[in-house]
Amino acid sequence: MSQRANALAERLERGAKALADFADTLTEIECQIRVPRDGRAIGVIVHHVASVYSWQIRLAQTIADRKPVLGVTWDDVHKTNAEHAKKYGSVTKEEAIDLLRRNSTAAAAAIRALDDEDLDEAAPVSLNSSDPLTCQFILEDHAVRHSYHHLALIRAALRPLLRVA
Repeated sequence: MSQRANALAERLERGAKALADFADTLTEIECQIRVPRDGRAIGVIVHHVASVYSWQIRLAQTIADRKPVLGVTWDDVHKTNAEHAKKYGSVTKEEAIDLLRRNSTAAAAAIRALDDEDLDEAAPVSLNSSDPLTCQFILEDHAVRHSYHHLALIRAALRPLLRVA
């Protein structure tokens, strides 16, 4: 197993665990609080993070397979996120956390299956102006950092309401 891939997988697991553990401390009512500027409820965001791991991993695997990522735009991402929020607006805390735990485990396993050559492979990515990006960069910028990013936004949203550190 690649040490780099394992380190990426461990970072993803730590971020997902931190998000799941934090969400687990909230009540169902607190999970319905909407995050400013995002507009989605906390529980929906946790479910969202869990739901997109497979897509984020597929992006990285496409690059590892020496293929460009074509036809994906930020407009597509925003549309998909809005559709997800509408479809899962009533997701329970337990459902969101369970999915986060299951899908982060699967994402980490997929990352561990990559070798250093895969991680170093670069290809154009339409999501990023067709810039040639490495598989490792895509993993770090999407799957690995996603839970950390949303956890920080959730904490910031709750800080004035719950005095969260």
